[in-house]
Amino acid sequence: MTTTAPPRRRALDAAVDLLGTEGLRALTHGRVDERAGLPRGSTSNYFRTRAALLVGVADELAARDLAALSAAPEPRNPDELVDVLCAALRQATGPDRTATAARLVLFLEASHDADLRARASQGRDALLDWGERIASRLGAPAPRAAIVAVAAAYEGLLLHAIARHDPTEPRPTLALVVDAALGTAR
Repeated sequence: MTTTAPPRRRALDAAVDLLGTEGLRALTHGRVDERAGLPRGSTSNYFRTRAALLVGVADELAARDLAALSAAPEPRNPDELVDVLCAALRQATGPDRTATAARLVLFLEASHDADLRARASQGRDALLDWGERIASRLGAPAPRAAIVAVAAAYEGLLLHAIARHDPTEPRPTLALVVDAALGTAR
């Protein structure tokens, strides 16, 4: 962790790192303080409970997703959509692997926690809205259903790449699903 970042930022980065590398049980205020190089008790000043810390991490990951989405190029055709999806998958399973693993830990925990589920869904909802706009512009007969299908394939590939270290090349699968979802043929 960089010691020049504000303490709250350092705590969130450390929490994401702990969740993504060691799992849910590793996430304690004390461990976050230690990982972030903060004085003991610092994280609990920002996130009073473990539930609040989990929500903070969910919000942080959603903010990262939205920032990446705003920087993503707007696909002009199905091939470019596949390119964007493949690039996003490479980023999520490569340089951002720890954050992706943390996100998956949160998704599982959210199945038992309605507040966390609502927060964890915000990033996905924004991604679906973006994708629906793209699918509509690319001529999908049912844009929302199209992007939900594409998202399901993408998320499945992502899950297997993270959880099983599956090296499957995603392009053929994503191209097939994008073509089917948009009603295009190659």
